[in-house]
Amino acid sequence: MTRRPVAAPLGAVDPAELAHTRAVLRRLELDVTRRLDGILHGDHRGLVPGHGSEPGEAREYQPGDDVRRIDWNVSARTNAIHLRDTVADRELECWLCVDRSASLAFGTTDREKADVVLAAAAGVGVLTSRGGNRIGGLIVGSQGATVVPARQGRAHLLGLLSSISRASSGDGPSSLSLGDAIRRLGGMTRRRGLVVVMSDFLDEPDQWRHQLAALGQRHQVMCIEVVDPRELELPDAGTLTVIDTETGRMRDVDTRSRKVRERYKAAASEQRRSIASAIRGAGAEHLVLRTDQDWVMTLARFVMGRRRRMANVSVGARRS
Repeated sequence: MTRRPVAAPLGAVDPAELAHTRAVLRRLELDVTRRLDGILHGDHRGLVPGHGSEPGEAREYQPGDDVRRIDWNVSARTNAIHLRDTVADRELECWLCVDRSASLAFGTTDREKADVVLAAAAGVGVLTSRGGNRIGGLIVGSQGATVVPARQGRAHLLGLLSSISRASSGDGPSSLSLGDAIRRLGGMTRRRGLVVVMSDFLDEPDQWRHQLAALGQRHQVMCIEVVDPRELELPDAGTLTVIDTETGRMRDVDTRSRKVRERYKAAASEQRRSIASAIRGAGAEHLVLRTDQDWVMTLARFVMGRRRRMANVSVGARRS
C-alpha cells in the first residue's frame, strides 16, 4: 500500500502547476455537472429544498391542505377559503467542513480518500451553487486551517475546490481536531443553512458528536464519511507494515492469519457502527462514500432518496 506524494503548500506552487490544477478542477466540475444532470432531472435548488418563507400565490383550499397556511384576508374577500403558498427559498448558504488530515492521504484502489473528498465537494458544490446559492468552506490540514468565505458563482466554486486540492495532508496531526473544526465553523456561520462535514471520522465519536449536535440545532447537517475497503477488512497478503500517518507509529500485521483478519473486520465494523450511531444521534444526514465505488451514483441515490422521503412527509402531513 503506497501513498502518492502530497501537494505542496500554496506558497510553493509554481504558476504552471497552478494552471494545471485549475484545468483538472474544471474538467472535474464539468464531469460532475454532466453526470448529475443525466441522473437528477428537474430544478434542484439544493440538497435540502423546502417550502421557504416568502409569500407566493393564493389558491382555494383543498381537502388535506395545511390549515395553518390559510390566508384569512383573501378568504374574507372572496367568501371562500384560500391558502397562501410560499415560494421556495432560492438562496441557500452552504458550508463545507473539509478534513484534509494525514489519514485522508490513503487509498488502495485507483484513488485516495482525499480524492473522493475533493470529488464530493465538487458534487455538493454543483448541486448547491445553482439559483444564486452561496457556498463557503473551512478546510483543515496538517499545516493549518483555511477559511473560504461563502460566495456565489462558478469561479468561486473552482477557487474553493482549488483550496481543497492544495490543502496539505502531510504526515503529522491535523492543526485542528474534527470536533474543534466543527465548533469553529458553528461560530462562523450566522445564517441558517446547510453544513456538509467531509471526513473519515476516525477521531473518537465523543470528541465530535456534541459539537455536531450543537451545529444541527441551527443548521441542516450532512456528514459524508469516506472509507477505503482496506479499512474494513484485510486481504490475505502476508506480513504488512502498517504506519499511522498522524502519529508515525508502525506495526507489522500478519494477514495470513484468518483469526487476525476476522478480528480486524469485527473491530472495523464496530468502529463504523459507532460512527454512524453518533452521526444519527446528532440529528445529521449520513452518506458513506467508498474509494472503490462510483461516488456520483452514490450521491445521486442519496439525493433522490431524500427527495422521496421529503415528498412522503409532505403527503403525509397533507393527509393528516
